[in-house]
Order: sequence, then C-alpha cells, then structure tokens
Amino acid sequence: MQTPTNLPPTHLAQELRLPTNWLDYTILAIYFVVVLGIGFAARRSVKTSLDFFLSGRSLPAWVTGLAFVAANLGATEILGMAANGAQYGAYTVHWYWVGAIPAMVFLGLVMMPFYYGSKVRSVPEFLLLRFDKSAHLLSSVLFAFAAILIAGVNLYALAIVVEALLGWPEWVSIVVAGFFVLAYITVGGLSSAIYNEVLQFFVILAALIPLTLLGLKKVGGWDGLTDSLTQSHSADFVTAWGGTGIGNDNPLGANWLTIVLGLGFVLSFGYWTTNFAEVQRALSAKNLSAGRRTPLIAAFPKIFIVFVVMTPGLIAAALVPNIGTPDSDLTYNDAIPYLMEQLLPNGVLGIAVTGLLAAFMAGMAANISSFNTVFTSDIWAKYVVKGRDDAYYLRFGRLITAIGVLASIGTAFLASSFSNIMSYLQTLFSFFNVPMFVVFIIGLFWKRASMKSGFWGLLVGTTAAMVNYFVIYKQGVIDIPSDQGANFVSAIAGFVAGAVVMFAVTLFTAPKPEAELQGLVYGTRSPGMDEPPAAGDEAWYRKPALLGWGAIALAALCYVPFSF
Repeated sequence: MQTPTNLPPTHLAQELRLPTNWLDYTILAIYFVVVLGIGFAARRSVKTSLDFFLSGRSLPAWVTGLAFVAANLGATEILGMAANGAQYGAYTVHWYWVGAIPAMVFLGLVMMPFYYGSKVRSVPEFLLLRFDKSAHLLSSVLFAFAAILIAGVNLYALAIVVEALLGWPEWVSIVVAGFFVLAYITVGGLSSAIYNEVLQFFVILAALIPLTLLGLKKVGGWDGLTDSLTQSHSADFVTAWGGTGIGNDNPLGANWLTIVLGLGFVLSFGYWTTNFAEVQRALSAKNLSAGRRTPLIAAFPKIFIVFVVMTPGLIAAALVPNIGTPDSDLTYNDAIPYLMEQLLPNGVLGIAVTGLLAAFMAGMAANISSFNTVFTSDIWAKYVVKGRDDAYYLRFGRLITAIGVLASIGTAFLASSFSNIMSYLQTLFSFFNVPMFVVFIIGLFWKRASMKSGFWGLLVGTTAAMVNYFVIYKQGVIDIPSDQGANFVSAIAGFVAGAVVMFAVTLFTAPKPEAELQGLVYGTRSPGMDEPPAAGDEAWYRKPALLGWGAIALAALCYVPFSF
C-alpha cells in the first residue's frame, strides 16, 4: 500500500489558527519566565567545564531519568508520532515497545557500566579509548553534524506550528525559541537543560492528556475510534501486527522481519545506546548506580507515552479520513494542531500551546547541549586548541552553544521535503546512529576487533545506509512502499555493511593491546566500575535488573490488546 510522503510541510493548514486570548498568553509568559529562572538558578553550580557539560556528575537518578525521556519527547516526537498514528495507525506502538524499551534496558544493564566506569565525557570519547583517533574524530564529526540537523528540525517544526496556530511570523518563532534555549543552556549548562526537561516533561503531559481525552470523547471512545478507522482504513490499521507477514501489504510498508530487525534491533539500539543526546543525561548522574537506573526509570513513562501521542493521530485520521493525501489541506503533521483547534477551550489551549513549545525546546536543548560537549571536548580540545586551562574550554563551550543554535536555524528547512517529520528523523538515525552502534556493539563484545576496524566500519556503514536510501529507494531500484520502510532497510544495510567491514579489516590490522581494553570490552573491568553503591542504592526497588526486566515484561503485556 503506497503511503503519500511527498507533501512538503512548509506551512500547516491556515484554518488551524487558534482563538487564543490573554489567558493563554499569560500561561505562556509564565512558562518562559520559569525556564529562564531555572537557567539562572543553575548558573551558581557551574564553575568548571565538567559542571557545564555533565552537571558535575551530581544529579539524582529520578531527575536524570525524567530528563532522559523528556530529551526524547521533543516536538518532533509529539508531532511525528501523532503523524505516524494518522498515517500508519496502531503500528506506531512498535516505536515504543519494540523500538525503545529493549534498547533502553540494554543501555542501563549492559552499557552504562562501561560508559560511566570509563569516566568518558561523551560517546565518541569511548570510541577513542576502544579504537583510535580516526574512529574518534569521524564519530565526533558525524554526531555533531547530526545533532545540528535534528536541532534544526525542532526549530523548523516550531516555526510552522506557531505561525499556523498563533499567527506569529516564522522568523519571530525561530528567534524567540532560539533565544530562550540559547539563554538557559549558555547560562546554566547541562544542569539547566536537565532541570528544564523535567519541568517540560510534566508540561507536555498536561497538554497531551486533555487533548487525548477530549478527542476520544469526540469519536465515541476507544470502541468508536477503532470502529471508525476499521471502516475508513482497514482492520489492520488498528492492530500492531495485522498484515505484517512477508509479502503482505499494510499501511506501514514493512513486514514483521524489518520491524523486528530494522526498527526493534538496529534503529532502536543504534539510537538509545549511542545517541549522546540521551546518554549524556545518564552520564550526569551522581554515581554508577544512578547512571544505570537513568534509562531504566525512563523506560516506564516511555511505555505509556505512546497512548497520548499516537491516539491523537488516530483520532485525526478518523475525523479527517483523507488527511495527508492530495484531497486534503491537512498533512499528517497537522494531527495535533487540528485537534487543538477543534477541541480545546481557552486556558487549556494555553497549556497545550505551552506544552508544544516546551517540547520543541526540550528536543532542541537536548541536541544543542550534546553538540556543545562533543564539539568542545572531542574536536576542539583534542585536535584544534590543545592543552589550555579549564576556564578556556568553559568559555568556548558557551561560545559554541551560540554557534550551534545559529547553525540549527540554517539546517531547519532541510525538513521541508517530508510530510511526516518522524520519517525525516528516522532517516537521520539510520544514517548516523546505526553505523555507530555496530562499531560499539562489536567493539564491546569482540576483544579482537582491531583499532582501525572502528573507523572503516563507521565510514562504510554510514555510506551504505545513505546509498540504500538515496539511490536504491529514491531512484526506484527496489520498490519499498514508504519512507519508514526504506529507513528500516537502510538501517539493516548500514548495520550489515559496517559489521562485515569491521570483521574484514580486523583480519589484516592489529588489535589494541589487551592491557588498554580494561573496562572497555565485555568481561573486563575498570576501577570506575567497582564504585561502591551509595546509601539506599541496595534497596530492592532500585535493583537495575528488577527495573529492566520489569519494563520489558510490562511492554510485552501492553502488546496483548493490539495483537488480536
């Protein structure tokens, strides 16, 4: 089933203009004041570059856990997953229960001891320790580039939404949002970003929950919604696995194998275990136990967030059956704004607009704060200006933050060729995160993997994913029904190509001396991994294994009503 994905979201439908009044704008103004207040309050704790880039590794697990999930819950996630709900239906649950939870648990249980115990400041720095400078530099450049692209998506999405909903010109939206993100990160560093993400998490839920409940009431509850979608789309549209047999047609344009391997393993593990915008939150935790628990705590709200981002998309698809097609003025990205315009009264409308803006800023701030860390620590300090005092790198970190915000404005309009923002993001993840993951996973579990194999695996994996998308899919060499289906295939291609090249290069190049691999390869330990637990960390409800396996069991249980 061909799904239209070539409708550029350069503007949302103009009929979505919201009837905002003084009450809505007052709520918005209060939020912005609180955001800046948090930034200035966090400034007092920023005295070193470690404070600025990693909050001095001092934050409790519940704070870093909520920040971990909020950093992912940007507006691109909200608009994009609602767009997925409108375009692909209940298949959207795969992005959460297969495409997030197992990888988040793997990060907490398996990878965080290596990240945190090695005392690295970033994900690329781990590659420097495990492989060599060439792998480190390439991964640093690729990550910095991807972070700016993704931050730009958030800015672009904010601009088109605010223009449609509030009537602000695009440039005003970009400047205002960019200023606030720049202000609170530059002033308070990562601590400011993280504490604001905790606030933003609750503001976003306060916006989405009323929208979901009022939408369900409008369509006659969940039964009325599924009946309507079954008639207008298909019975498979409201199931997780219907029509996913190999060779079958379904709205997603993917089968169970590409869902499990492409999304559930390669894309998911590539994103959650190597994306520094996420891992940075866990590295800022106060000890190893808190660092391990960070993604595990985040997994529990992540399981249920799908219901308040996917359901509005399903409701929009029921109310506007031709949404996203040439017969409608509404694109898939319009699902959330459309329901806001149709359903929310003033006051609640102000909370919803504030929630959207909070989501935009959370997503942008996560990428900008990780970008400034990687660019300063992994590129500037190691290859450009070496050996300066800590105060210099703290000043440079603030400067590159400003440059990063300006650069993200320049990359914002690259998203305009996608009607579904989530398709664009998944494309970027298949290009940049998946090849890094294959290098990590082989380097972590195969001691023999040579120093040079990391660079070549990363380079060839990235190239293979891009070739599959731009040549094989876009040029029609192989018929893949949708952008998302193509992303799954690109992810698999990038993973396989990177793995094959790593094995081949290892056969002809030297491994790293075993003495230098302690704490970097599975089965070895470093002094940082033997850190004693803090008081209270031995409590049964804080056991990482219990949290991790509990999250996986709960996610599997959630699949039951969507599988029959």
